[in-house]
Amino acid sequence: MATRFVLIQPSHAGNVGAAARALKVMGFDDLVLVQPRWEDVLALDETIERASGAVDVLRKARAVDTLEEALDGVTHVMGTVMTPRDFGPPTFTPREHLAAIAPAGHHVAFLFGSERYGMRNDDVYRCHAALRIPVAPDYGSLNLAAAIQVIAYEWRQALGGFDLPPPAPPVAADAAAVAGMLKHWEQALVEIGFLDPAAPKKLMPRLNQLFNRAQPTPEEIHILRGVAKSMAEAARKAKP
Repeated sequence: MATRFVLIQPSHAGNVGAAARALKVMGFDDLVLVQPRWEDVLALDETIERASGAVDVLRKARAVDTLEEALDGVTHVMGTVMTPRDFGPPTFTPREHLAAIAPAGHHVAFLFGSERYGMRNDDVYRCHAALRIPVAPDYGSLNLAAAIQVIAYEWRQALGGFDLPPPAPPVAADAAAVAGMLKHWEQALVEIGFLDPAAPKKLMPRLNQLFNRAQPTPEEIHILRGVAKSMAEAARKAKP
């Protein structure tokens, strides 16, 4: 779904770079700056450094003079606020509102105010909805880039999220490695007196089945052989 993030009068180059990074990790790349403090903010070293690899988002981003230009083509505008405005649009948490509008197919825009002043009332009144991130009641100050990351994450989740690849299954040690480890353990168990070689009963076959079920990896086989070695050495040292 077409998605735009609009920063109104951003004053810190680092926040612009961090915003680009926040967008890219959530799969968005439409960033517009309205009257940024620095005309060349998208090319500043601090901006590029804070983007941390999201330079393609910065290259595509643009600066405009008016909010009208930034909202060209947008059909649903949402402003981020700390406190609801009198006579302003209804205020929602991001999760409840974004889940409700995701199926509608809007071209959406998220507005973020200046680091210094937040969003002006006139800009909030332009919005169809205001979004308030639930924060601790005694400290609600969010860094601009952090707020963008939260909104970008919630919007991506509302759109269905990303499918994470399943973890690769561990590679089990082969039968020869398991057999060698069991032989090592058999010798160590004899050394410590736990296994009587004259009457072994079913101990080793049972251990064999245990490790077959566990399917130890080569690294785990190495650890188990180390344990067996340490047991045998400790038993030899303990003998008079």
